[in-house]
Amino acid sequence: MIKHWINVFADPKISFPIIVLLYFFLVPPTKWFEKWNKRLGWDRVWTNAGGWIIHILLLGGFLLCLPDDNFRKIVTKPDNIPIVILLFTSVFFLWLSMKQARDNDIRLERGEKPNEFCEPKTRNVLVWPDLVYVELIAMVLCMAALIFWSVFLQAPLEEPANPTLAPNPSKAPWYFLALQEMLVYFDPWLAGVVFPTVIIVGLMAIPYMDTDSSNSGYYSFSRRKLFISLFNFGWLVMWVYLIIVGTFMRGPNWNFFGPFEPWDVHKVVPMNNINLSEVFWNQLLNRALPDSILLREGVGIVILIAYFAALPQLLAKTCLKGFRAAMGPYKYGTFMFLSLMALLLPIKMFLRWIMALKYIVEIPGWFNI
Repeated sequence: MIKHWINVFADPKISFPIIVLLYFFLVPPTKWFEKWNKRLGWDRVWTNAGGWIIHILLLGGFLLCLPDDNFRKIVTKPDNIPIVILLFTSVFFLWLSMKQARDNDIRLERGEKPNEFCEPKTRNVLVWPDLVYVELIAMVLCMAALIFWSVFLQAPLEEPANPTLAPNPSKAPWYFLALQEMLVYFDPWLAGVVFPTVIIVGLMAIPYMDTDSSNSGYYSFSRRKLFISLFNFGWLVMWVYLIIVGTFMRGPNWNFFGPFEPWDVHKVVPMNNINLSEVFWNQLLNRALPDSILLREGVGIVILIAYFAALPQLLAKTCLKGFRAAMGPYKYGTFMFLSLMALLLPIKMFLRWIMALKYIVEIPGWFNI
């Protein structure tokens, strides 16, 4: 019974909203999430003893699940072990960075200096032997770890590529699984070129958007809430989550499978993907699709224009009014474009999961999104 409900809640249309809400409560980007974060006491608990409790529960749950045959076959595959390590290290370093930031926020509230500015001045560190010696030891340890890895974890090498016999499922290397997952929801030019570029450029642009030098040189969350929340959202939720889904939950025929569910090649999931134009004209208005492409896709075009043009202006006059004034029109416009492009991916993913939406706008040969 417990395994059944774990499989149910592991479904992305349930697990993804839960993970997003949990993330925003732990790393609150807005005053509303911050208010509930403090009211529930998460801001002081999870960055201290609560963080160790999360790690213990995560490790304990993982060990308790290992006796299950289906779970063990997936997580112990040699090419899946890096993802297991990625999962634990992502949680650990998120907790560590937030703990250091919260400690400094508490000191700043008291009128004290951050921890980084309270460290005693030390002597100059020489390249040799101080730096090179440490790097040499790190290199030796990494080499030993790689040798140990290669001896005890056999590489999952298969026979030479055979065009008449494709594996099911056919997966990219783990570091490309997020891209492969994006291809499910968007055309290749968007999923393979535009979105990875926007996400990478957006993460790189954050330091140039936040140009307040008074907050430099130390960890702080209260003075960089929005940027830290968006950066970690792009990395943890938009990238690590997709890698985990592609590794552990995508099985034969690219169907979703729970962690305790056997990968049955005969599993059939009925799904009839539909476009937004079909939802509007066929289902809501009970009419045939218009012959004119612009009229047929008019609803989707209006929604995209409102999303990219009207929404930034609305936010600039309401909840982001001070933020817009501090950044200026050009930085604010660039920030909103990159943010809205990145948010379009989870929005489209969720719409596909709950209503099998294929395209918001479909103009064959020209533009599909």
